[in-house]
Amino acid sequence: MATDYDAPRKTDDDLNEDSIEELKSRRVDKNSSSVDVDEAEQAEGFELPGADLSGEELSVRVLPRQADEFTCSRCFLVHHRSQLAKEVGGQPVCRDCAA
Repeated sequence: MATDYDAPRKTDDDLNEDSIEELKSRRVDKNSSSVDVDEAEQAEGFELPGADLSGEELSVRVLPRQADEFTCSRCFLVHHRSQLAKEVGGQPVCRDCAA
């Protein structure tokens, strides 16, 4: 892009005036567009078009804890033995809780 070096340049006063006005207009724009939206209310009103899921049921097969798994004494989640970080008072602690 070519630059016209003969074009009049703005002085520092002009730049300050423009930037103040620009900042004021930005502040007004931000205030007018900010709306406090409750995500829970928004999610309740959201429906998939043509999807009636009222008769659907989830079926999950629950397995007992396996021999190579442990239950963390802090978060109470079942982890594989590779996630064991340490034992505190004889109780296993996973890597996530130990960090």
